[in-house]
Amino acid sequence: MAISRRHILGIAGALGVTAMVAGLPGTAAAWEPNKPIDFIIMAGKGGGADKMARLMQAIIEQEKLSSKPLVPVNKSGGSGAEALIAAKSASDPDHTIMVTLNSFFTTPLRQPKLGIDIMEFAPVGRMAEDTFLLWVHKDSGIKTFEEFLTKAKADGNKWVMGGTGKAQEDELLTEFLNNNFGLKIKYVPYKGGGEVAKQLAGKQLNSTVNNPSEALGFYESGDVVPILSFTAERLPLFPNVPTMKEKGKDFAYGMQRAVVGAPGMSADALKYYENLFSKVYKSAKWQAYRKKQSLFGDELNGDPLKAYWKEQVDRHRKMLVDMGAIK
Repeated sequence: MAISRRHILGIAGALGVTAMVAGLPGTAAAWEPNKPIDFIIMAGKGGGADKMARLMQAIIEQEKLSSKPLVPVNKSGGSGAEALIAAKSASDPDHTIMVTLNSFFTTPLRQPKLGIDIMEFAPVGRMAEDTFLLWVHKDSGIKTFEEFLTKAKADGNKWVMGGTGKAQEDELLTEFLNNNFGLKIKYVPYKGGGEVAKQLAGKQLNSTVNNPSEALGFYESGDVVPILSFTAERLPLFPNVPTMKEKGKDFAYGMQRAVVGAPGMSADALKYYENLFSKVYKSAKWQAYRKKQSLFGDELNGDPLKAYWKEQVDRHRKMLVDMGAIK
């Protein structure tokens, strides 16, 4: 069939318009990573943060959510200082993200010479808030919080509580117990919650305040027993374990499980990671994990997440002052 000159000119014009539209600002393809993404974990292997990070990595890989792989690397030194420095000094902020816990708040407060301002980090997404329980070994014979108080008070500083890091979550809870119940528990720091749980199961410690995900295996095997929850309400996974509020102290404490971007991350990259981890949050596997591990807390990102950080910094500053860690 013959094609008229007018038809040819029409096609050419249409192609020209298409090319012009494609070249207009705002019509370029959305940002995507062009190389593997550094996925810093602000804690040692086997702990809650490590397990969470590796599950998220697996979800992203299995559901093909990212064009490039996430490469996890544990940096637990200095109660998270190693991870903070690594993220701050990242040579490529658009390809550097980090899993955080509450040492994200406490370590910069305790170590101001690090020069870390957490508000400079990109607020990718809070995936959950983790919970804490007070655990003892089954062979201790302790079955209630009252029995724990009696034994810990009698043993004084011979009673040893193990926890992750120094002057961060686990030690803050230990100091709360000491200050509010007349105890003198000795605190011993480890690099990760997995090792802490293992030490209690091996009877090298008297108690811990592990997250459920860190102690669950030893709980299911019958080695360790939860006797108190530091939550506002009883946890569905442990319906027979009372809360601190039930024991007369209106106190609850959770730990953020969040993903942040390195300082200097571009707005386009931040948008990419917000979308990526929002998909992870909504995935069936992540929601099942949240339920199994007694995680709570809604998804947060952007300005609401930064507002949450501000609240947590203020709270942790007071707790650190109260325990004498900072002035």
